[in-house]
Amino acid sequence: MDRERLFEHKLRNNLQTLGLVGLLAGLAAYLAWFVGGETFVWAALFGVLALYLLHPAGSPRWVLSMYRARPIRPEDAPVLHAVLGELARRAELPYVPPLYYLPSRVMNAFATGQRDEALIAVSDGLLRRLDRREIAGVLAHELSHIVNGDIRVMALADLVSRITSVLSFTGQLLLVLAIPLMLMGVEGPPWIPILILIAAPTLSALIQLALSRNREFEADRSAAELTGDPEGLASALLKLERYQGPLWEQLVMPGRRVPDPSLLRTHPPTEERVRRLMELTPRRGYAAFPDSLMLGELDPLAGFGRLHRARPRWHVSGLWY
Repeated sequence: MDRERLFEHKLRNNLQTLGLVGLLAGLAAYLAWFVGGETFVWAALFGVLALYLLHPAGSPRWVLSMYRARPIRPEDAPVLHAVLGELARRAELPYVPPLYYLPSRVMNAFATGQRDEALIAVSDGLLRRLDRREIAGVLAHELSHIVNGDIRVMALADLVSRITSVLSFTGQLLLVLAIPLMLMGVEGPPWIPILILIAAPTLSALIQLALSRNREFEADRSAAELTGDPEGLASALLKLERYQGPLWEQLVMPGRRVPDPSLLRTHPPTEERVRRLMELTPRRGYAAFPDSLMLGELDPLAGFGRLHRARPRWHVSGLWY
């Protein structure tokens, strides 16, 4: 691996994270001060900390029940568990996150829960369409979200954004109540803070989206460091991009989807993620992934048939189950 590039990407990602979190906190603090002075600033800070400590993230079990997920036992998919176990060891995680199976043909994977009780879920579509190196890259990416504390960071950002929205609504309500006094000749508040007050929910949402994209970049970098194989994750990302959308669109117009505006994306553009990953590729040869994890030529889906005897079925609601 190119260690110099790894350090450069990590430093850039972490500095961007600190800047975005600071910007989000500064916006909330300014709104609190504008609405109620120093007292409101401390009240907003206490509210964020209390909510964060009491309920930092959504319940993993609730998320799993929503997706109809089922646990993947070691005997169901021994190679998947071997890969994840080796990645957890390399990441110095004190436990191996449980694996769950999503009965969906949509290519998807996610990590949820707090750092000490997190889990990773992978869909049927992802397991069937990705090879061993690509699956390992995806698992390393999700494991990196857990190790880097991204779930907690995004939970904190979400809470600050909600507090910002509440403060913005309160300020706008007070402003409406003050309009009669302004019509009577009483001097009103300055216009610049009013404009910030009105735009605050949109600004906080954009900062939150930018923070999400930044953490995706850092998870990619960490995953490449864990596997020693940036190309494996890059290949998985390209497949995920290719298989987006319905089947007819994949056949008739592959790669022709109209992209969302970059500011409104939760994930960075695939092209940029792949470009950054390829910058981490060693300038000379490197150990292939199967050798680096000492898994030989085992099939990552070996024994997986015992877990699901039938492919996911289509429901009238449009969901796979």
